[in-house]
Amino acid sequence: MVGMMEPERGDSYKRKILNDPVYGFIPVGTPLLFRLMEHSWFQRLRRIRQLGLTSLVYPGANHTRFQHSLGAAHLMGETLRSLRGKGVEISREEEMGARVAILLHDIGHGPFSHALEETIIRELTHEQLSLLFMEQLNEEFEGALEMAIRIYRGNHPRAFLNQLISGQLDMDRLDYLQRDSYFTGVAEGVIGLERIIKMLNVADDELVVEEKGIYSIEKFVLARRLMYWQVYFHKTVVAAEQLLLKILARAHFLAAAGEKLFCTPALRYFLYGEYSVPEEPLSSAQRKELLEHFAMLDDNDIIASAKVWTESRDPVLAELCRRLVDRKLFHVEIREHPFPEERVEEVRGKIRKVMGFSDEESRSFVFTGTISNLAYSPTGQQIRILTKEGRVKDITEVSEIMDEHVLSRIVEKHIFCYPKEFFNQL
Repeated sequence: MVGMMEPERGDSYKRKILNDPVYGFIPVGTPLLFRLMEHSWFQRLRRIRQLGLTSLVYPGANHTRFQHSLGAAHLMGETLRSLRGKGVEISREEEMGARVAILLHDIGHGPFSHALEETIIRELTHEQLSLLFMEQLNEEFEGALEMAIRIYRGNHPRAFLNQLISGQLDMDRLDYLQRDSYFTGVAEGVIGLERIIKMLNVADDELVVEEKGIYSIEKFVLARRLMYWQVYFHKTVVAAEQLLLKILARAHFLAAAGEKLFCTPALRYFLYGEYSVPEEPLSSAQRKELLEHFAMLDDNDIIASAKVWTESRDPVLAELCRRLVDRKLFHVEIREHPFPEERVEEVRGKIRKVMGFSDEESRSFVFTGTISNLAYSPTGQQIRILTKEGRVKDITEVSEIMDEHVLSRIVEKHIFCYPKEFFNQL
């Protein structure tokens, strides 16, 4: 999104148009949407990378949550317009609620998006934080977000509106597949976006896809599966994200031990435990305090701190941060079965000998874990096909290639990470 224009004068509201590299010129829509976009909490998403550290593998992947959120809101507008054209009754209040909900659906993301999920605030997911932001903004906007919050929570009686925000064929997924494919240059993620939107319909207030659109949906599910293995779980992306997690874990450990680390003020608030989520629901004052501090935190806080920590007195933190800053990432092996503990311990032994680390410290450099991919879940909000006979079926019952036991199976793989310079020795 690189520019705004005011195409017409004389309207009570001067409509704003954004120039998006994926969709071209897109209208903002209403004064409420524009005011939300202008809010400092939403503008913060310009400083949160959509794909975390993926740019270390795909140099073009520097797009942001800000761009993604605007794109998803645009697709919501296009989808609701298409549904209305098919006779689906959608009130102006419902339309605005759905567009606001999808616009703000990622406002609770922390630095580097999913890479640090539940690391900064371990008790809250980004979805829960997004809801807290919406509730606080609702107070500021004098109740204008009531419908959006009901739809986001899934409390609105018309289920399809929530499914367009948080389902297996929602505007979030449609935008991020198209956008991530565009900025990474990975063609496998390209989907038939316009056709998918035109094939969406509503039956008994549930989202369905007309049967003639099934091939586009099959490609969508396959594209998502391929993007996970080729982009989101690319072995070097995994290495970078694991390194970042180890840095934050070591920083938390040192902070808890009383070590005084350089931090930006926003990071210090969370790193040194000045905030913890209470067992009871947050009061309005507690929510506001949390969000004001969290809204100051973005990718820049982590990178700035990591750059300074390269000179830390703690050799473990310093070494981890130098590897991130200089892109000296861990080597990652990925396979279907767990790695033998004897082999893991052998590599840890070399780290202890060469770098002089203790057994516990060596675990920041040599470790195992798992990654998993589920292309389609046969439970919950399924993708439903409206057949030519007017019946509604799960896509796995209609599709020739979406075998429930293949695409609907969680594929779990095991990872083994260790310093790259040891790779040739193993």
